[in-house]
Amino acid sequence: MNNVTKWMSWEGGIDLVALTAPDLQMPNLIIHLGRMVNTPVGNAASGMILWQPDLTAPPAVMGFVSNNETVGKYFGPNIFADTPFEMASVLTAFIKVEITPTCAYSTCVVNGYTFEVEMSDFSEPYLINRQPSAMPPFYQQGVEIHAKKVLVKIDGKIIDVIIPPVGITGGLASVVSPNGVYAR
Repeated sequence: MNNVTKWMSWEGGIDLVALTAPDLQMPNLIIHLGRMVNTPVGNAASGMILWQPDLTAPPAVMGFVSNNETVGKYFGPNIFADTPFEMASVLTAFIKVEITPTCAYSTCVVNGYTFEVEMSDFSEPYLINRQPSAMPPFYQQGVEIHAKKVLVKIDGKIIDVIIPPVGITGGLASVVSPNGVYAR
């Protein structure tokens, strides 16, 4: 029997995958944050950010974000191995997530940028149980709530976003995830 040794769980998750123009082939904005992320090496507010406002240039921000570098360094080689995120940078960040029955708010300050997300118009909560695939290559279980209304601000400016039907984890691209786990 194999033991699960590579895992992470979270409480208070905000997951958004978006495009800022209709002609884009790939999302240029990803904000995945957890109010508290638990790993075998520690616990911290953590997540992942991708922001590429100019597609002819490298991303302005890309990497795992955390207020604990040890926890941030765990994600790439352990959870996201064999994906484009395996070697992503680890960026120290301020992360705040608040979830109420009608709204969810997140703020992430990293690399001189302030990312704010407000989600509302929620579906009923539903359980997920996704098998590993090419992307993502890990098991996923938890609770998600589809957020049908999303407001994004970067440095205080509202950003128009297009939310694709499916995000990078294989589920909806704008969800609140009260709790969950990834395991390999």
